Amino acid sequence: MSGEPWEPNRGAAAGAGDAAARLSPDDPLAGTPTEGAPGAQLIVVSGPSGVGKDTIIDALRAIPRDPDYHYVVTCTTRNPRDGEVESVDYHFMTRERFASLRDGGAFLEWAEVHDNLYASPRADVRHALRDGHDVILKIDVQGAQLVKASVPDALLIFVVPPSLEALFRRLRARATESAEELEVRQRNAAVELARAGDYDYVVTNEDGQVEKTADTIDGIIRAERARHAERRVLV
Repeated sequence: MSGEPWEPNRGAAAGAGDAAARLSPDDPLAGTPTEGAPGAQLIVVSGPSGVGKDTIIDALRAIPRDPDYHYVVTCTTRNPRDGEVESVDYHFMTRERFASLRDGGAFLEWAEVHDNLYASPRADVRHALRDGHDVILKIDVQGAQLVKASVPDALLIFVVPPSLEALFRRLRARATESAEELEVRQRNAAVELARAGDYDYVVTNEDGQVEKTADTIDGIIRAERARHAERRVLV
């Protein structure tokens, strides 16, 4: 694989370039297992499509913390939705570029979901943990289990809807998928919800209660950090 780091598209938000550059396997922390600072945690937030993960993450960003959370920007081969910003919402790339990075060892985990590829940049996670941040990965159930297998100390949080009917209503309301894509996501949701028992915590995102959901997740993370204040997570 080429040693040149992937560069974000022109116009990406300030500060996103550092994370984008860390997609390169040539990053000094990309290939070597690294211990995080004492107490710093790797947190996985998962849930079925339409449960409100992005909205919850936005609400978490508004909660003051010191040190603040580090949100890993996921790599994906899917097309951007309206309003999504390169290197802020996702690192958008071709399947060829994705495969090149994957084969070069740049990803902590990767999975194919709804016919698109998704992955978490390994070095970005390591840098943030080393600097003392609690690191949040927003990934699917496949990726969550891969992370847990390679990082046993990872904290897994699963977000569920109040009901399947509420989830399907949210999916239809956001109108970002075709009829075929919507059918796939609804079918997969039931399968994903059956994996809730694989997680350390399950949090219900009630309709109109996203700030409460974010507060609950923040409280879980703070309590776990206090419980393991001297632990160094190896990634």
